[in-house]
Amino acid sequence: MGPAANPTVSGCWACEAGGSHPPIEDGGGFVAVDLSCHEVLKMPNRVAIVGTGQTHHCTRRLDVNGVELIYEAVGRALEDAELKMKDIDGVIIGNMDHFEGINYVDCWSIDGSGGFGKPTMKLTTGGTTGSTLAIAGYHMVASGMFDKLMVIGWEKNSESDTTGAITTAFDPIWDRLVFAGAISGLAVEASVYMATFGVTERDAARVTVRDRRHACLNPYAHLRKEVTIEEVMNSPRLSDPLKLLDLCPRTDGACAVIFASEHVAEKICPKPAWVLGTANRHLYTYLGDTDFVNLPSLRRASQELYSKTGIREPLKQIDVMELYLPYSFAGLSWIEALGLCKPGEAPRLLWDGVTDLGGELPINPSGGVISCNPIGATGLIRCAEAALQIMGKADKRQVPDVKIALSTGFGGCFWSDILLYGAKKPQ
Repeated sequence: MGPAANPTVSGCWACEAGGSHPPIEDGGGFVAVDLSCHEVLKMPNRVAIVGTGQTHHCTRRLDVNGVELIYEAVGRALEDAELKMKDIDGVIIGNMDHFEGINYVDCWSIDGSGGFGKPTMKLTTGGTTGSTLAIAGYHMVASGMFDKLMVIGWEKNSESDTTGAITTAFDPIWDRLVFAGAISGLAVEASVYMATFGVTERDAARVTVRDRRHACLNPYAHLRKEVTIEEVMNSPRLSDPLKLLDLCPRTDGACAVIFASEHVAEKICPKPAWVLGTANRHLYTYLGDTDFVNLPSLRRASQELYSKTGIREPLKQIDVMELYLPYSFAGLSWIEALGLCKPGEAPRLLWDGVTDLGGELPINPSGGVISCNPIGATGLIRCAEAALQIMGKADKRQVPDVKIALSTGFGGCFWSDILLYGAKKPQ
């Protein structure tokens, strides 16, 4: 079917360029014209990140319980923003609660989250929980409901049965026997990608080498030790073609991010990280329904985000990316989904050093998910790290003069979330 007439909206880059809005595709067929860029323009408030806090992530935090772990991250976020908990209007919190087997984190964590007497909400969307929290924080403040909102993600993987929880989350007839746990589904995706484009295991190992090298500059990262291509290739094979060092760890940790409205953001923080746009695609509930080439959810979400924010050449226009890459092959296939290169060309970018610190577009200066994975917090850490880059607070992992940053989340049934940040307040 053909597109409907496009309403012209002041402030929309596509309208001002002559009404050239991109098409939305679903399942390969043309559906409609993408006018989602107008949604952001209707929001009452522009929103910025003004403070972040993380725990020092590790395999086991035996010295703290969940409440105390959350408290550490919240305290550091408040300290970063030079605020008190009394200044915060509300709390959004989330984790993979079926991992630990304890529900109602919004209630029992109050002493750690600081949510006593404040509106408090729990969100849980699988592996995308952290990025869902970030998107929710943005929309809650943009709506005008809150001026300052504390957003918290956390996980104590040392007290959970991760594989058991993931396995039982999927359909017992169609998915459970084939996609047991997290690793097998990723192994299928890697196998399809290799067969389609001729990519090798050594190409994927280069992703692990990059992220583990970057992690050595991040005092909060879990795995802070460099590895070589040969060490990745010789690590124990878990599910062909995936090996131990291709995959992320299980981590205890928490992250807190403070979102603020334009009315207060610049009073709190001299250089806030403005949220320029968000998008997500939680497309499927059965793993067998997804396309295992170039992560369709991320491709479609990024197309929407780029259309909202005027990004036409992401490799050139974006200064740094913090991507939720739970395993090495994702660092190839998924950057193709983000439009950084054509399908099958990602290995060239990796081997040429384009995505290394010091390269044209550094990816995961923090070390990424391959170096640190407290699952309920993981997507929010990507958000916090992107904000730190904009704010100039990333210390030894800082990319010079960052004006535009991007973060992603991944989880569930190959779902994707994506956020874009800027140093300049959006018009």
